Amino acid sequence: PEISSQTKTIHIVNGRHPVVEEVLGKEKYIANNLIMDEQNDILLITGPNMSGKSTYMRQLALIVILAQIGCNVPAEQAELPIFDQIFTRIGAADDLYSGQSTFMVEMVETNQALQYATDRSLILFDEIGRGTATFDGMALAEAIIRYLHGSGKGKMLFSTHYHELTVLEHELSALRNVHVGAIEQNGELVFLHKIMNGPADKSYGLHVAKLAGMPDALLVEAKRILERLESNEKAPPVADDSQQLSLFSASQMDMNEKQIINEISDFSLENNSPLQVMNQVNDWKQLLKKK
Repeated sequence: PEISSQTKTIHIVNGRHPVVEEVLGKEKYIANNLIMDEQNDILLITGPNMSGKSTYMRQLALIVILAQIGCNVPAEQAELPIFDQIFTRIGAADDLYSGQSTFMVEMVETNQALQYATDRSLILFDEIGRGTATFDGMALAEAIIRYLHGSGKGKMLFSTHYHELTVLEHELSALRNVHVGAIEQNGELVFLHKIMNGPADKSYGLHVAKLAGMPDALLVEAKRILERLESNEKAPPVADDSQQLSLFSASQMDMNEKQIINEISDFSLENNSPLQVMNQVNDWKQLLKKK
């Protein structure tokens, strides 16, 4: 591979390699190119579950490490910058020992990249925001992309199931959409494991559920619900704000509740560790019990 401290281009052509083919066999994997020029700092990757989005990101991280320690890489051609750090947020797991939920772990690891990445770093984010409510997760994912786009912090691969984010390509000059191909044949989902330009047109969630062996009756019901949600046929009516009582209206709050609301307004997540946040939430809970 050709590596340089001057270039900001990633150019990996055709991942096939004689040694890899000898070990794995030619039909056991799909070769994919990865090209990001100096004007392209973010790849937004969409595609169904199990299609290979995370593998594509791991491939880049491993090739970067191999190249920077002087090893051959599984590619016909590779031009890479020298990265000072690799930040990853891939996979989902609770940290029971320190009392952190999946979402808290995800946010802590994401924040490490936001705080410490430089213009020479590589960032790999896999489905950020999936550990919380849909709209919250989507809002966080878009805000993270916008923040990193404006900060110039190196190169980033960002995989997501939030297809709404793909419209950012029209607004953010350094972002480009790619997707992992999949096709339907006779009602069955076939993964191509091939990276293609542009956003994915479907998530194929029900097809993946079918592959997992979900009951047919459940899948039929899920399809019916999906069609209803997509057409908004039974969207709940918008309530009249004048007829709703505020959860924290001034007349309903006692002194403890008012104190908690004020403390939440002034509380800074950025300046507190996860343990400090948990302790503070516990203090608020104890204060509410004194009502």
